[in-house]
Amino acid sequence: MSLLSCFGARLCGLAFQRATVTEPHQWKLKEVLSWASYRTTCIRTVSHHRVVLGVETSCDDTGAAVMDETGSVLGESLYSQKEVHLKTGGIIPTVAQRLHREHITTVIQQALAMSGVTPNELSAVATTVKPGLALSLGVGLEYSLKFVQQYKKPFIPIHHMEAHALTVRMIHSVQFPFLVLLVSGGHCLLAVANGIDDFLLLGQSLDEAPGDTLDKVARRLSLIKHPECSTLSGGQAIEHLAKQGDRLKFYLKSPMGQHLDCNFSFAGLRNQVTQVIIKKEEGEGVQMGQMLSCANDIAAAVQHTVASHIAKRTHRAILFCKAKGLLPQNSPTLVVSGGVASNQYIKKTLKIVTDATDLTLLCPPSKFCTDNGVMIAWNGIERLREGKGILNHIEHICYEPKASFGTDISGQVKEAAIKIPRLKLKIRD
Repeated sequence: MSLLSCFGARLCGLAFQRATVTEPHQWKLKEVLSWASYRTTCIRTVSHHRVVLGVETSCDDTGAAVMDETGSVLGESLYSQKEVHLKTGGIIPTVAQRLHREHITTVIQQALAMSGVTPNELSAVATTVKPGLALSLGVGLEYSLKFVQQYKKPFIPIHHMEAHALTVRMIHSVQFPFLVLLVSGGHCLLAVANGIDDFLLLGQSLDEAPGDTLDKVARRLSLIKHPECSTLSGGQAIEHLAKQGDRLKFYLKSPMGQHLDCNFSFAGLRNQVTQVIIKKEEGEGVQMGQMLSCANDIAAAVQHTVASHIAKRTHRAILFCKAKGLLPQNSPTLVVSGGVASNQYIKKTLKIVTDATDLTLLCPPSKFCTDNGVMIAWNGIERLREGKGILNHIEHICYEPKASFGTDISGQVKEAAIKIPRLKLKIRD
């Protein structure tokens, strides 16, 4: 191949690797297709690898990506519903379903057009089928099943949490086994990843997830009315204001301090914060829905307490894994993924733990921590490589909103009753 062809292929890859759709009119499909015709020539000149289309609709983002087995993202598109749900104060499942239906065709067509790969050239289609919001999962699965029937392609059903756990392997050469912490708006769990479909569950949230807690606190504080937070999600608003606050102004009791296991609980913390807010509203003569003068300090205290709880549970998980020989002696790794993994304060807190226990801390880039089509496509590539979970008959495929994750050994962790040494979780922003 000529040097010019190589350069052209690389240029196309850089230009069309990612597209983020926030409004339907932002992309004109005709324009995308015209550019994609040149990209198609580039790709076919340089690559004959197997290619997977990934589709993600587990919650409130419609994502699609085309990836080859080398891990190269050939095309990606994402429609975010964040602005819609910010206005309604939370995700309304029927609204999320409607928006998925309105945008899934465009999102998938854009990802394919940018990749220069036609549906007939795909090796398989990978789609999130569990867990998540039932109405959202149903949209992605219904569309994908019609797609694979039309083009006679294999189908790879994807577990959303497994995809989050494995995303890091797309970027770093992480060998099994490794410890993984998944923290998001819908989940919080610790597990040992022994293979692409082999996980040992050490602990999980018993009530609500940390991202959900941060979002609810932000709504109770009416942070959307703050001039610096009007376009931020609840968790992002808490992180932003916490940088300007003093966490020591409010004492919040650490959740589940007496339980020597790796499970999480955040609902009690949220109730504590609600009581603090009510008391401060009465003291300042502020009505519910108005901003408190101490919102920054409350945000800082909440964020630190969430981070501390996550760090302590992770510390116990590391000590348990070392005691049971579940991680390699040389260069053991903690992988942190999920939407809340984008929080820099929480990552710095976890870095204190991994430094103290001689683990390497790895996180995917922030854009791959939140829900996206790339992580689904990558999970499909991992399964395609090992020949696992690839279906040619799809008659009995269904989505599972409340699907379990891995083999639960949390009882063994509880029985071990490991006490963790005290670490100074002093974070400098």
